[in-house]
Amino acid sequence: MAKVAVFMGSASDEDLMQPCTEILRKLGIDYAFTVTSAHRTPERTERLVAELEAKGCQVFICAAGMAAHLAGAVAARTTRPVLGVPLAASPLGGMDALLATVQMPPGFPVGTLALDKAGARNAAWLAAQILALNDPALAERLKAERAGFIAAVEKAAAKVEAADAERRSS
Repeated sequence: MAKVAVFMGSASDEDLMQPCTEILRKLGIDYAFTVTSAHRTPERTERLVAELEAKGCQVFICAAGMAAHLAGAVAARTTRPVLGVPLAASPLGGMDALLATVQMPPGFPVGTLALDKAGARNAAWLAAQILALNDPALAERLKAERAGFIAAVEKAAAKVEAADAERRSS
């Protein structure tokens, strides 16, 4: 049963959203991954939200570029958390998608992440944190992942400091 749904406005967005699904897989979170469009397939979007919610989906991640109405269209159809990932798909460099995703009317929020792959990654992490509120095992996996991030920074810092100390002593 998918706990997270990952929707993209176009199949061409798949490469940008792969980091999201990789993290969900790594954390052992079941997810649905598909293409649906707020403009071209509004009925499909509505049906998917209803079907997935009925099956227990807890978080919706929506990635779209340009007008980027997908996250808003999903937020209009569910009270579950919706996370938006704006994509840089136009000559405006993603600013259009960012504004379309972040500017939601009161009562229909979309948690908006960064553009492109960075946003895809953080959407997965944020979805995991939301799910971890009611899943102690997932919360422990998140803590372990964070410990790995901390260890990597400490290792890098030690390497930089050692190299600097060597340069200073020569």
